Amino acid sequence: YRNVRTYIASGNVVFSTRAKESAVKAALEKALEAYAGKPVGVLVRTADELAAVLAGNPFPDAPPNKVVAIFLDKAPDPGAADAATGRKNEVVRPSMREIYVHYPDGLGRSKLKIPAAAQGTARNMNTIAKLVTMAASA
Repeated sequence: YRNVRTYIASGNVVFSTRAKESAVKAALEKALEAYAGKPVGVLVRTADELAAVLAGNPFPDAPPNKVVAIFLDKAPDPGAADAATGRKNEVVRPSMREIYVHYPDGLGRSKLKIPAAAQGTARNMNTIAKLVTMAASA
């Protein structure tokens, strides 16, 4: 991989490669398992896909720190939002390979559980915007 850069201590890595997503995912998961001694899941997005996630935010008027995209390996089930429990005033919107969630009261107080997101990882819109900028210059 070339131009490897990390962003904050959150598991975000931006790099350049010509390898296919499946090959990158497999190689990184193998290396991380060897390092950590246990399986570590990896989710991969191209720069264009990451930019599309940012542009596709269905809550553009909400504060970016109160909106997350939960990244998944595959498209969430159409009923993913309906299967959520512990909802107070959070709004859940499934998308391509993400689930967007608006947390009006903030993520820290939420009791929301989304079964479809169990194998995903969430990033707020501020982090995604920074990753998009980093990926554009990779």
